[in-house]
Amino acid sequence: MRFSIPRLALALGAAALLPGVTHGQASKPAKVKITTPANGATVSGPVKVTLQATGVEIVPATDERPGTGHHHLFVDHDLTPVDDTIPRGVTGILHLGRGQTEFVLDSLKPGPHRVIAVVANWKHIPLKPLVVDTVRFTVK
Repeated sequence: MRFSIPRLALALGAAALLPGVTHGQASKPAKVKITTPANGATVSGPVKVTLQATGVEIVPATDERPGTGHHHLFVDHDLTPVDDTIPRGVTGILHLGRGQTEFVLDSLKPGPHRVIAVVANWKHIPLKPLVVDTVRFTVK
């Protein structure tokens, strides 16, 4: 069988776009789960957010290795574009850059809230495929 260079390059490029086929990441798909608070829960403040990740090693943001990442929390804030660096200094976007797997939200007012957890690499760019979980809860 004979392959031309352009066709081979096109086939290899297409394979790189398949879900789960990502250079530098574990073959098992990475996942993140917000284990507390529970989705739909009514809680008292301060609110402790606990995260559990599988298929990716959670490390400090200074650790520049493939297959690793760190958590970001979007608190009552929509996700930023997934191909962009997650911005710093924005109200409602928290970087857990020391490799933390929990964070206490101590200034949430009573009422409904949403937390989105996103795992990003050392450049603060979300992993692909997107590693994300969302919970909605009410502070009484």
